[in-house]
Amino acid sequence: MSTENQMLQALVVCVSAIFTQNILLAYFLGFCSFLSVSREVKSAFGLGVAVIFVMTCTTAINWFAYYYVLVPMHLEFFRFIMFILIIAAFVQFVEMIIDRYIPPLYYTLGVFLPLITVNCAILGAVLFMVIRDYTFIVTVGYGLGSGVGWFLAIIAMAGIRQRLANDRIPAGLQGPGIALIIAGLMALAFTGFAGVLQGN
Repeated sequence: MSTENQMLQALVVCVSAIFTQNILLAYFLGFCSFLSVSREVKSAFGLGVAVIFVMTCTTAINWFAYYYVLVPMHLEFFRFIMFILIIAAFVQFVEMIIDRYIPPLYYTLGVFLPLITVNCAILGAVLFMVIRDYTFIVTVGYGLGSGVGWFLAIIAMAGIRQRLANDRIPAGLQGPGIALIIAGLMALAFTGFAGVLQGN
């Protein structure tokens, strides 16, 4: 496949990962931190940006690790261990940078920043990259699109929950109840994009 075709496919896959195949609202991956950190827009924004960066970089790094280390050595069955180790190391690197240069964001995110390591959306994106046999360029596009899709979902959720904070919500729906209802409605809204653009 030529570079131009790969770039076009990467663009299609990227846009598709944001809307029609949103990794959070279509596959429900990364729901734990999504529900926990989406109480305020500020903290949701910081975590969302970190997820975009981590997801884009780790999908690219893991692509090289898989196709240039595991496949030539016929050790594909070690992919889960290698993927998790690379993600954990990269998240630790991001955590040290945020702690050093953006301390307020570091303390705002608290325990949820290192929890990016066990965010199944990150591992899910890497596994989808392998299952769908993406090229490197398409993998980067998919990682970026998945991160942006997750970012948009958590920002939208945080905005809605912050707006609802001052409104009257029945006692039985307060907290996780209303959050799950909002997430379900958002998933239905994103489903409306299906058929507009589909990525392979």
